[in-house]
Amino acid sequence: MPLHIQTPLIDSDAFSTPDQRVRLKLECLQPSGSFKLRGVGHACEVHAARGARRFLSSSGGNAGLAVAHAGHRLGLPVLVVVPESTLEWPKTLIRRLNAEVIVHGKSWTEANEHLMSLKRPADAFIHPFDDPLLWEGHATMIAEAAVQGPKPQAVVLSVGGGGLMSGVLQGMHSVGWEDVPLIAVETVGADSLNASIAAGQLVTLDAITSFATSLGARRVSDAAFQWTFAHEVVSTTVTDAQAIHACLELAREHRLIVEPACGAALAPVLGRSAPALKVATDVLVIVCGGVCTTYDDLKKLECQSTVS
Repeated sequence: MPLHIQTPLIDSDAFSTPDQRVRLKLECLQPSGSFKLRGVGHACEVHAARGARRFLSSSGGNAGLAVAHAGHRLGLPVLVVVPESTLEWPKTLIRRLNAEVIVHGKSWTEANEHLMSLKRPADAFIHPFDDPLLWEGHATMIAEAAVQGPKPQAVVLSVGGGGLMSGVLQGMHSVGWEDVPLIAVETVGADSLNASIAAGQLVTLDAITSFATSLGARRVSDAAFQWTFAHEVVSTTVTDAQAIHACLELAREHRLIVEPACGAALAPVLGRSAPALKVATDVLVIVCGGVCTTYDDLKKLECQSTVS
């Protein structure tokens, strides 16, 4: 049995209009709290079968939590190195699954370098987004959606490093959705895909300035960028305030708490801001989840985004 679960695909009466049906793929209900468990779980199972004796992660967010969950389920130890900026709540969640957490460095780069210095021959490093094994796992959500509901006229998701995007597109092509546009949403200040598409080449952002830290990849993966030449990808951006508002609307209407990185995908749906959304009568939104932001955090961020 896979480590992830089959998640519901629900009709959202609250987010739909008379002219457009919105369906939500609730990846926020995965045991680890986000879609990450699909790809991470698959990668961990493969590495365990190959003889790995410990899993390594350099993510203090949802990827690290997914690795900790997978290791706990597979009975293998997990080491997660996080930067000093990581909040206490995600560290608590990771430790709750018996994973070892080390705090090192001011950035992910420093944390990752330290993690690599601790790597032993029998260890398996689980990348947070740039690995074909991850994409294979993430693709399973589209295989599920294809039998849970009708073929959509647009698929909407958030983009950080591009792991979710690569997996979803792989899944879309496997079920015959090659002609369905993908609306890829980033927050302003974490929009490396949007910048790369505009430049016609991969762009590395100078810094991440968005509140949506789970989208905080300064450079999107090459695989995700290459997909923009093989599939209709509509890149769009939303503000932090719009993403946070969407999170609070999801909490109010569907009683689900997600991170701003996930709210980013909901924001253009609520505002019907992307051109491809204005003509689609059936829209599938990947509610990717995220457990590192609490409801109280969302309310605080709402105040901060209003002030800024």
